[in-house]
Amino acid sequence: MRHAAHGALGHRLCGRQPGVRLSDQGRAEAQALARRLAGLGVTRVLASPMERARETAEPIAEACGAAVETDPALNEIDFGEWTGAAFEALDADPRWRAWNADRGRTRPPGGEAMTQAQARMAAWLARCATDEDEAPLAAVSHADVIRAAVAHVLGLPLHFYDRFDIAPASITTLELTDAGPRLLRLNEVVHD
Repeated sequence: MRHAAHGALGHRLCGRQPGVRLSDQGRAEAQALARRLAGLGVTRVLASPMERARETAEPIAEACGAAVETDPALNEIDFGEWTGAAFEALDADPRWRAWNADRGRTRPPGGEAMTQAQARMAAWLARCATDEDEAPLAAVSHADVIRAAVAHVLGLPLHFYDRFDIAPASITTLELTDAGPRLLRLNEVVHD
């Protein structure tokens, strides 16, 4: 799942900036996710270390009778110099435009390439696939990280990362099989 809404959503590139917490809307979205996942047999709830992801995971864990486990593999991309910048200011930066035009070959200045985020998610999926517990797992991460994972599963070049959306508080469902991961659902937005 992508974390729920926060006040800077759509205005600022938060990245790994500490202190970005859910808005009232985001807390309501997290509760809706918890209701959606309750009763599905989820035994583990993992979250990115970022506050907004952990705050999204907490009601899910409570509804599923689990504890939130923080997993650095689910962390947001490190946007380096761009962390905390307003999108309006980034739009004037040619490096920002180049990164968005070809995420497979560029990187944020002083940050992490999307290929690196994809590699850590591919490794995380491989670890999850070897877990002997076959119960559903809930994981809360970030839009670009989820896009990188989905692109990996589908064999899409990162150049096409923006051909599908990962909305706040959306669920993307993957099935981990012996033949490899399969995408079952993409960007399921939970409504109350």
